[in-house]
Amino acid sequence: MKALEGKAALVTGAGRGIGRVSALAFAAAGASVVAVDIDEGSAKETAALVHGAGGDATYFRADLTRATDVAGMVAYAVSAYGRLDCAHNNAGILGASAVFHEYDDDEWAKVVAVNQTGVYLAMKHEIAAFLANRTAGAIVNTASYSALVAVPFACAYVASKHAVVGMTKAAAIEYGRKGIRVNAVCPGTVRTEMTVQRIDGNPKMEEAILGVTPMRRLAEPEEVAAAAVWLCSDAASFVNGHALSVDGGAVAQ
Repeated sequence: MKALEGKAALVTGAGRGIGRVSALAFAAAGASVVAVDIDEGSAKETAALVHGAGGDATYFRADLTRATDVAGMVAYAVSAYGRLDCAHNNAGILGASAVFHEYDDDEWAKVVAVNQTGVYLAMKHEIAAFLANRTAGAIVNTASYSALVAVPFACAYVASKHAVVGMTKAAAIEYGRKGIRVNAVCPGTVRTEMTVQRIDGNPKMEEAILGVTPMRRLAEPEEVAAAAVWLCSDAASFVNGHALSVDGGAVAQ
């Protein structure tokens, strides 16, 4: 039996990168998937890829900084499959690169709105759905290596991802008695289109990334998705409030 057979899952930021691979991984594990992205076309493409691989998926457009969109996203997931069992709150942005005292205020607000408030709103409505339907649900939030240590020139990203881990732990201790588990994955640098564009032709940046990674390579999005699926499965039934590093040993140094 597949690890998530008969369950319904919601994946945000599912239009590309880790989110798209995660949607495919949840479906491969047997879940019916709602692929959510602010770009409706990319969310639709992800759902089509799931169908092409023999899975079950639908899609929904949502701006996670808008409470009404997030409420609608969760309501749609419940209406589409009659239930919601797990969620991978993966959507996030990197933001600009600048030293702390020169960081742009509007850029700060944008990063925090997506990475922190977006995860807060998603968790809020997902947990409410679990409680309303008496579901022993599981949530996985995508934090980052930067949620466990600091990296330079990305104060908004670092702060927002630290907040994701804090919210994960807060929700875990509040709802554990209800059978609701909340965990986070903390990836290192992952081989996505965005990452490849940043390091392509920039050997110094690539060396800097690999230099803090004992395994001396980038993570593959499938490796992060596999961790998210495991945390939502019964195999992780006593894992709650944990920030799981998927970083090749970077934070162990």
